This record gives sequence, structure tokens and C-alpha cells, in this order.
Amino acid sequence: MAVDTALLTLDPADPELLVLQVRRVDAAGWALPGTFLHAGERLADAVERSLRVRAGVRGLRPRQLHVFDDPRRDDRGWVLSVAHVEVVPLHRLESGPPGQTRLVPVARPGRLRYGHAAIIARALADVRERYAQRPDPDHLLGRQFTLGELHKVHQAVAGRPLQRDRFRRVMKPLLRPTGHLVTRTGGRPAELFQRVAQSLA
Repeated sequence: MAVDTALLTLDPADPELLVLQVRRVDAAGWALPGTFLHAGERLADAVERSLRVRAGVRGLRPRQLHVFDDPRRDDRGWVLSVAHVEVVPLHRLESGPPGQTRLVPVARPGRLRYGHAAIIARALADVRERYAQRPDPDHLLGRQFTLGELHKVHQAVAGRPLQRDRFRRVMKPLLRPTGHLVTRTGGRPAELFQRVAQSLA
């Protein structure tokens, strides 16, 4: 029994959904952070251990995504993997060991073994479904943001353009105006919003 985790994030300077990978210890190449369970170990504790040891990431409790049980997924034998997923701000993933971690676009994860490409695809579908229903449920933007900033994040998650007027119609009922305006890029002031209570992750 193993655990593997898809940690996803965005680079605010160039919004594109990224996935964290770690350098493999058994051969050349990259993989999702993961590990085999120790005797008597809980799944959540194994995930925390793998993130801390392999990626230098602490303080996360990713949620369970899916059990991958294809007997052919691992050439070392039949290994069940309980995949986990979490979306976090970029700064949470920048403390990894030098040269041992990397962030790559989810659309171009590279050649991965152990069925990790399938885990990334499943994680991406899960995250996209959540973002289609709620405004930035993982708080990549923090507490307050403009509709333009929210639209930019959701487009990055969706991996395609989102029609602006329709996006606003879907998301505005889930937002509360703060009554404050902000100028981010020297253009016209834009209103700041917060998520309403029922949309919090």
C-alpha cells in the first residue's frame, strides 16, 4: 500500500496550474511525492511524512482523491496507491531541497512512472470541478480580490478562456462586496470582494 500526492499551485506572475514533483530516489527522473505505508501507520501520516521528507513541505493535510489499483501501474509488483490532492499558494512549495523538487505545468507533466500521470489527470479533473462551482475554494488569492483577479485564477485552473460575463453571473452570488476599491496595475479602480460563508473550503 502506498500514498501519492498531487500538490497543485499557480505562479501569480504567469498563471498556469503547476504540479509539484520530486526527484526519484530509485532511478533517474521525477515523480509525485509518495511513499509506502509503514506498519500501523495511518494514510494521513504517511502523506505528511512523504511531503516532509521528499519535498520539504510541512503543515499540509491533503484530502483523499482516489484509490489506484491497476495491477500494471507499478513494475515492482501490485501496489495500491491512495492518491491525495491539495491546492496551495506557491510560497508553500518553495522550501524543498535544492535540485530535488520542481514545479511543472499539469498539462505537460513529463514522462512519469507508477501511473502518476493518471493521478495528475484525476486531481486536475477534481480541482476543475470544485472551481466551476465555487470562487477560489482553495484561497489562492487570499481573503480579498477583484473579479478580474478571480477570473484570471479560474481561467488558469480551467486551462481555457472563460467568458467574462458568464463567469461573473455564476460567481457574483457567491461573493460579498467589501465596499473598498483598489488599483492594482495603474488602471481604473476595481472593487474588492470576499467569499460568502457557504463558499468557504
